[in-house]
Amino acid sequence: MRGLLQHRGLRLIFVANLVSMIGSGMNTAAVTWFILQATHSEMSLSTLVVLQTVPALLMLPFTGVIIDRGDRRRLIMLLDALRGALILSVAVLAFRNRVQVWHLYAMGALVAAGFWMFWPTITALIQELTPASEFVAANTMLLAGVQGGWMVAGAVVGFVYERIHLGGVLALDAATYAVSFICYFALRRGKVTVTPRELPSHVGEGAWERYLHELREGVDYLRRKRYIVLLGISWSIFIASMMTQGVTTAPLSDRILHAGARGFGWLNAGWAIGAFTSTLYAPSFIRWLHGRRSVVWAMAILALSLILAPFCASVAIAVMCYVIMGSGRGLAGIAISSTMMEMVPMHFMGRVQNTFFFIGTLLQLATSIGVGAIAEHISLALAFAMIGVMYGVAAITAAWPVAAPAKVPAESA
Repeated sequence: MRGLLQHRGLRLIFVANLVSMIGSGMNTAAVTWFILQATHSEMSLSTLVVLQTVPALLMLPFTGVIIDRGDRRRLIMLLDALRGALILSVAVLAFRNRVQVWHLYAMGALVAAGFWMFWPTITALIQELTPASEFVAANTMLLAGVQGGWMVAGAVVGFVYERIHLGGVLALDAATYAVSFICYFALRRGKVTVTPRELPSHVGEGAWERYLHELREGVDYLRRKRYIVLLGISWSIFIASMMTQGVTTAPLSDRILHAGARGFGWLNAGWAIGAFTSTLYAPSFIRWLHGRRSVVWAMAILALSLILAPFCASVAIAVMCYVIMGSGRGLAGIAISSTMMEMVPMHFMGRVQNTFFFIGTLLQLATSIGVGAIAEHISLALAFAMIGVMYGVAAITAAWPVAAPAKVPAESA
């Protein structure tokens, strides 16, 4: 990874993600805590997660083609500018004590729409900029930046929130998007390295005909790739489980640990510390077990940790449990992304990712509502167990016996 940081473009991406994720982590924690304290309802957190899912369901069928066809750098810059402006407008409302829960719901939905377009775009951009032999290291570097930012955010948000409140946190988040925009602006000048594919003669020249052809092309590609499909389903469950955890962490601090905003901050910090620490051993672990087996181990760690988390007797033990969870999250994310980069040609990467992101968000729509209802009306421990079972299913899917395809040659990527 040290060698990759000598690459100017990848170094700028690392800085952009590190800084922007500090703001995003603080934003997520502050909004979640504000809504919980305003409503005293886990279902309100489920509503937030559901609203963050709906835009993705509407966008993901279309954005994969855009990612594979357009300039990924410019797309990320546009997403940063729009999200930063939106968050700043809500920060102004918060400073004037006029912010309401529905404002935060709307902001969460629109920012999430940007996120679901950003993440497959940055992954495709990393694949575009990185030699095929360095995919694991590049994904490790990407996750290090993302989780390094979350680690800083988790460590300070519980303390900062009590001083600068929601408006200050949102203003800081908007500022980090500005820094990210500048980093991507300095990355390169509108260069697109994905080679356009010539369309068959029977495909019309219209934009709609081209879109439908490219969408069918992506579906046909996956029909022939059982290994990628099974790993992708595991990825989808992983995404849904991770997002659904947003319903349970704040109530764990509030209802079981009785630790307030600071305890919530420590839990977030534990998760991020574990994920960041995983970047130190993930490349060696993946080389030892290979990508797919690493995914199985990581999902199993997550499943066990989620089931045990609500039975932790103190904040310190709960934070350690979240450190282990975060470590499993980091290992799983690096292993899945790297394996996909190795197996999927570059001109299919946006469509393949979006297919599984769409499945993941559709699953999340159901699980968030179910987990929120169980946490509020039955048992928070049972809600944690439900998420743990989801990770267990992801482990089984990743372990399902099927022959792996050949890796994509570097010259055809």
